[in-house]
Amino acid sequence: MLAQQRQQAILERVRSNGGVRVAELVRELGVSDMTIRRDLEVLAERGLLAKVHGGATALGPGSTEEPGFTAKSARQQPEKEAIARRAAELVRPGTAVALSAGTTTWVLAHHLVAVPELTVITNSMPVADVFHRNPRADRTVVLTGGVRTPSDALVGPVAVAAIRRLHVDTLFLGVHGMSVRAGFTTPNLLESETDRELVAAARRLVVPADHTKWNTVGISTIAELTEADVVISDDGLAEEARTELAERAGELIIAEGSP
Repeated sequence: MLAQQRQQAILERVRSNGGVRVAELVRELGVSDMTIRRDLEVLAERGLLAKVHGGATALGPGSTEEPGFTAKSARQQPEKEAIARRAAELVRPGTAVALSAGTTTWVLAHHLVAVPELTVITNSMPVADVFHRNPRADRTVVLTGGVRTPSDALVGPVAVAAIRRLHVDTLFLGVHGMSVRAGFTTPNLLESETDRELVAAARRLVVPADHTKWNTVGISTIAELTEADVVISDDGLAEEARTELAERAGELIIAEGSP
């Protein structure tokens, strides 16, 4: 096996398992301890993993890392489905709701297509497309303009100006991460500005966020944990996170039926 092939195999193992030991790689790849350590040094110098005593670990996501919509939509699908079902129960016919960009809000949109007399405000192209593909004569959908981000959000001055004149009953805010220190965050500076306008336009803030969002921090804060009226998560949410959110948010809901 060439060095490049070996290093790719090591990197895939680290990304898959979160970390690996030198001894394990020696046995699996049939090379010396020194060869594996050199490979790890090369990969660490390229910023692809972190060397630790006796092995290596995967790097955590950076505060500006912004995966595309397709990549994010493949993650935590059962959890997002359970969260979306529970979130849809908070929507009454004849109300105005806003859905920010995000894959969880996109799943939620599929649960809202049957709600009558709904007015929907969104800066998400995929969310708007869900309603477009499931038309109702008694529904109004407003898609803000703006500059498109990797997560298919429309952001910037045009989006902000459109949202600033609107008032909605409930905002469902998709977030990149949430933590005690940073609150609800996003890796995109322009998106945070647009999302803050959505928060200001809403009477009630609902944050549907699966357990992997806890202690993930994007570069920009959208809102503090205390600003959320409701946070909806799944059974995988750690007890520490449940305690912190229950103390700070208005209400914490754990979606039934999540893994």
